[in-house]
Amino acid sequence: MRNLLNGFKDFIARGNVIDLAVGIAIGTAFTAVVSGLLNGIINPLIAAVFGQPNISGVGHFTINNANFSIGDFLQAVLNFLIVAAAIYFLVVLPINKLKSLRKPAEEEVVEEALAEEVVLLTEIRDLLRVQAGASSGARSDNSSN
Repeated sequence: MRNLLNGFKDFIARGNVIDLAVGIAIGTAFTAVVSGLLNGIINPLIAAVFGQPNISGVGHFTINNANFSIGDFLQAVLNFLIVAAAIYFLVVLPINKLKSLRKPAEEEVVEEALAEEVVLLTEIRDLLRVQAGASSGARSDNSSN
């Protein structure tokens, strides 16, 4: 039981869970922004064009007491596309731009570190060759006597 609780504590304390909680909170706030966009701008435009407050009022028909609504589906698709576009243009695109700006600086640091390592490894190799040459020269002197 103690191991179970310790495992749960470790799981909760991980950064992934905290990141997830922050993401959900921001997602909820972002949903309110997108809903405001839909209700304040998009749906009134739809009402002006179709005479309905939103697309869900369009395309209702009944067959054998079964009610169909093409508009409900179209409204869900439109809402999805607006949310996806808003997330892409307001979140994904700016983050990708920031990452691309930071990438060259990080690559330069890595390249400089690799260059320093290559110089150091070259010096070590040269020293080992000198030592190997000196020790093989000492051996050949001893073997001739």
